[in-house]
Amino acid sequence: MLGRIVFNSIFSSGMRRLVGIVGLCSIGFSIVIPLKAGDRKILMEKVPEMRPSNLVVLVNRPHIRGGNYFLGIYDLKRDEADQDLRRFKLWEEWSFDLNIHNELVRCSYEEPLRIKRDSKFIYVRRLNPGGTVTSANREDHLVWWAACYPKLAGMDPQNFHEKALKMGFTTELIESQEILNR
Repeated sequence: MLGRIVFNSIFSSGMRRLVGIVGLCSIGFSIVIPLKAGDRKILMEKVPEMRPSNLVVLVNRPHIRGGNYFLGIYDLKRDEADQDLRRFKLWEEWSFDLNIHNELVRCSYEEPLRIKRDSKFIYVRRLNPGGTVTSANREDHLVWWAACYPKLAGMDPQNFHEKALKMGFTTELIESQEILNR
């Protein structure tokens, strides 16, 4: 009982929700299959044909290392326990590599966020929908808008200030990032 009182006094209800979300986000696994250079090239040429049918394109542009960079979202689902959470898969493709990530976003007005992870860290990014979009946060905004408002997927979030205000967002939230070890 004392542990629960201490936990409740230390963590706000928002932080407890965040800890729960991060716990859910850390579930997953990866399979790594070593390939010879020639086999990898042949496989990467076939990747565009393997894209899921429900993939929604967010970015498709030339990449500085050659080929194209392609970013898409698919398998978007609303969380049953928390209606503000959206779970999805993010398809990140280059001519030389493919990454598929399980991610989630919170679509709330008070604490909109994106939770992203890589092999070492979990990134909790608090966003400001309708706020300033820069090269540093563009992907976060693209992904957040696509997951929370699928009809706006792939559109430039730089142009969403007025739309966000009409939807009830303040557009004045402070953006931040928290990095957690996996």
